[in-house]
Amino acid sequence: MAQIRQMLESDVKQVMDVEHATFTVPWSEETFRSEVNGENPYAHYYVIEEDGKVFGYCGVWLIIDEAHVTNIAIHPDYRGKKYGEQLFRYSFEQVIEMGAIQLSLEVRVSNTAAQYLYRKFGLVPGGIRKNYYTDNGEDALVMWVGLK
Repeated sequence: MAQIRQMLESDVKQVMDVEHATFTVPWSEETFRSEVNGENPYAHYYVIEEDGKVFGYCGVWLIIDEAHVTNIAIHPDYRGKKYGEQLFRYSFEQVIEMGAIQLSLEVRVSNTAAQYLYRKFGLVPGGIRKNYYTDNGEDALVMWVGLK
């Protein structure tokens, strides 16, 4: 059974496997380390794992009362099993507990599966960031939800 918990610096190697399997322009190992080792006081990262294997993660920045999902990924071998929804729900609940009154994120305009997931949590389109993704210049759809 999958478990979700706070990401530790010791998880970064496995998170990098997920990152490289998911994104054409992955974040660096150093970036993840700085996000989870306390260098960024706004960062909150969670992993989903089974039998000690991390196969997904979600990062959220909480600045005062505004939460922003920085990234979320499930390894391709584990997709289609509702793990992304479980991880997003957990992260969503954590930021509400920490006092967030709104949550936002960017998603590729072509990623309709992710948009569908976010809509389940009440997120709605709020705008477009033109040429947001550096790998192909794709636009990002900004989605957000009020939490209170």
